[in-house]
Amino acid sequence: MRSLPRSFLQSLPLFSSSDMFSKRGGSPSASTPAHVMHTTLLTLAALLIATSAVSQAPDDPFPEPIEATEGVIIVGYTEFATLPDVGGERARPMRLVDESGSERLFVNDMQGPIYTISYDGKVARYLDINAPRWEVPVEFAGRERGVQSFALHPQFSVPGTAGYGKLYAWMDTRDKQPEPDFVSGGGQNSHDTVLLEFAARDARSATYDGGPPRVLLRVEQPFRNHNGGSIAFNPLASPGDSDFGMLYVGVADGGSGGDPMDLGQNLGSVFGKILRIQPLGSDSRNGRYGIPTDNPYAADGLDRTLGEIFASGLRNPQGLAWDRANGNIFVTDIGQNIVEELSLVTAGADLGWSSWEGSFRFISREAVDLADARSEPGITYPIAEYGQLDPLLQSRSAAGGVMVYRDDAIPQLQDRVLFADFPQGELFHLPADDLPEGGQDAIRRVLLRDGDDTKRLLQLVVEKTEEQGREPAVRVDLRLGAGPDGRVFLMNKHDGLIREIVP
Repeated sequence: MRSLPRSFLQSLPLFSSSDMFSKRGGSPSASTPAHVMHTTLLTLAALLIATSAVSQAPDDPFPEPIEATEGVIIVGYTEFATLPDVGGERARPMRLVDESGSERLFVNDMQGPIYTISYDGKVARYLDINAPRWEVPVEFAGRERGVQSFALHPQFSVPGTAGYGKLYAWMDTRDKQPEPDFVSGGGQNSHDTVLLEFAARDARSATYDGGPPRVLLRVEQPFRNHNGGSIAFNPLASPGDSDFGMLYVGVADGGSGGDPMDLGQNLGSVFGKILRIQPLGSDSRNGRYGIPTDNPYAADGLDRTLGEIFASGLRNPQGLAWDRANGNIFVTDIGQNIVEELSLVTAGADLGWSSWEGSFRFISREAVDLADARSEPGITYPIAEYGQLDPLLQSRSAAGGVMVYRDDAIPQLQDRVLFADFPQGELFHLPADDLPEGGQDAIRRVLLRDGDDTKRLLQLVVEKTEEQGREPAVRVDLRLGAGPDGRVFLMNKHDGLIREIVP
């Protein structure tokens, strides 16, 4: 066996065998289920073997691994709230939104429910999108399908306004009967992804009290993976601003691998794009939403471009965040098999996929061209990127949530861009006021203090699933959520817990 990389050895306390079995370490107790001990040891062994197998290769775009110990920020955490199981399956939260008008947090489960959580952690079910009465059955089989994201209209709690009580859900559905608004052109139909509008009568009601949802748009999906992405309203826009009430909608490239239909670069397709629409408008082709006149292709006079498109060239956009200090918009995009990326996105930006994977020309699922990096004018290259071959990530990686922290409630994180590698539960940071220009040199880690130890989220979730008598998690699908007064929450799909970061 090849020797283990130094950076992995430095991080071994995050997965030491002695503390895989209890919250505070020690040997496995007599009460530890045998299947848990067996699975845990196999998981650790597999990680060790996998790590030695994926040590930096000669053609790795980033031969110097992510720094494991230098520049680490250490924060605390508390167990804030627990989401209930659905049919015996743990909750799979993807997005958390603060609704200050009623002093509640809203959070979704990919399986259909949307919950509210009081600021002190009390959970209540607000709405179940998968309820038969809504007649839009959620397709949540597999890891990538379900209620992908949701957003509250910025006027959600303002009585008498057009956006009052409006909640938007971006979700996969098994119902493929209605005619889609957008197709891939590949002739396949795995399922549909739909954008729904729910309209509550009383925005402060403990449970949704409105009628059936309105379908704004429907996308026919050619494959089971790479479906929707994050949706959000610009939190910095005020009434009267051109961006107020405009909904940004992430759409992945349609799936399979390598963008086989070259949809990311096709400006006549919604796939591989960030859309920007006016959900309360009606001048779209189907008459159910509006197309902002200041969108980059709305007034170009070309039939071959879609006016809904804000940015193109994305593979699987999972995180979307605004910097309130300067208006920067950040997006995280999951790479093919080599590069994960964090980028700035602007109107009309082309992030390159599938001509480019991060800073490198895309050749195939297994290769990029290292000799021609960042050489094409007009492409928006990542501000930061990292390699899936990095030993810290043990060969499985995917860029997840992102936020820009401009508060002082957690001083260690102030003026940092935070973004997650969600399978391994790594939380990274870099300076928000001195953005890098590609590569992974500026990337540093955020670790969670647990007693005398520092851990990444995956270890905490492993421990919690063991306590619950479940198979230990081998990944976490880490997501970030921003609450009031600078509060930061961590979500995952495996133990039902929402954790809050504390100084």
